[in-house]
Amino acid sequence: MLTWKDIINYSVKGNPLPDKRVEKTEEEWRELLTPEQFRITRNKGTEAPHSGALCSSHEAGKYSCICCETPLFDSTIKFNSGTGWPSFTQPINENAIKYHKDTSFGMVRVEVMCNTCDAHLGHVFPDGPEPSGLRYCINSESMKIVKERVSDEQ
Repeated sequence: MLTWKDIINYSVKGNPLPDKRVEKTEEEWRELLTPEQFRITRNKGTEAPHSGALCSSHEAGKYSCICCETPLFDSTIKFNSGTGWPSFTQPINENAIKYHKDTSFGMVRVEVMCNTCDAHLGHVFPDGPEPSGLRYCINSESMKIVKERVSDEQ
């Protein structure tokens, strides 16, 4: 389980290696993404709080990067943080997320990105629920949910 100390170490000393890399030109990303998805994931934008479609969704499944489809988070570790963005306590795999010290807007935060394609996802904070104490605050536009199939067998 990742802790805040792990996150800080990754943001300062380097990130874990991803399982694979996906790299595209700016034009290729523009063709693949909606203008809002491009603004958020490729230009480090953010969506207005409580505006994202995935903010209040509680369906079972895996949340994947909208750009490269890498699995990022599982619905079982999603929680209602009251912040207006989908929030999670851990990534699906330790090397799914890349961490970067963000000093924009006069604040010091830790930006989280897809470790496979460098898509901006949001930020992580040390004010989440136990046991990790982490809150990954993620833009809905940067992810899609791959819903779990319900078996017909009982």
